[in-house]
Amino acid sequence: MALSPISTPFKWFSNTNLKLNLPRLRFKHKPTRSNPPPPPLLLLTPAPPLAEAAFRHLDADGDGKISGDELQSYFASVGEYMTRDDARSLIREFDGDGDLLLELGDFERLVKGGEEEEKEDLKRAFEMFEGEKGCGFIGPAGLQKMFGRLGYVKSIEECMAMIGVFDVDGDGVIDYREFLRMMT
Repeated sequence: MALSPISTPFKWFSNTNLKLNLPRLRFKHKPTRSNPPPPPLLLLTPAPPLAEAAFRHLDADGDGKISGDELQSYFASVGEYMTRDDARSLIREFDGDGDLLLELGDFERLVKGGEEEEKEDLKRAFEMFEGEKGCGFIGPAGLQKMFGRLGYVKSIEECMAMIGVFDVDGDGVIDYREFLRMMT
């Protein structure tokens, strides 16, 4: 099975791709007034921000820096292929001190860059679906027109039904806020 190279690998690091699962606490006894539940476990240090937790995960050798090999290993572990040149290129783009290693601050810039690019992609997608450029909403006619450009024939009624699913304020159109909610 051939794997394709990654065209924009830093999109993998956006906060939408990382999930945090916490186990639920369960009590073995039934708490009563005379026998209250034990106090919850308190962490003495706050949990690290998501980017820092991801950084620590990628920093396999724990030296506080992510090397090209560690980046390649991560992508291989999730079933993606990244060449040594791709890894070096990505690191070079965000490396603040020129040592070809990503420190935490460099990694945070990489994550933020991916988030900014994702926001721009969503904005361009929204603008493609607007009926009239700059009107600020996606109406049934604009949606029908875009489906036509993509080779799909949809009636106005079908487009109205699609819009109705995500039209939170009930005005019959999708504004940018509703579009973002729909896309995430």
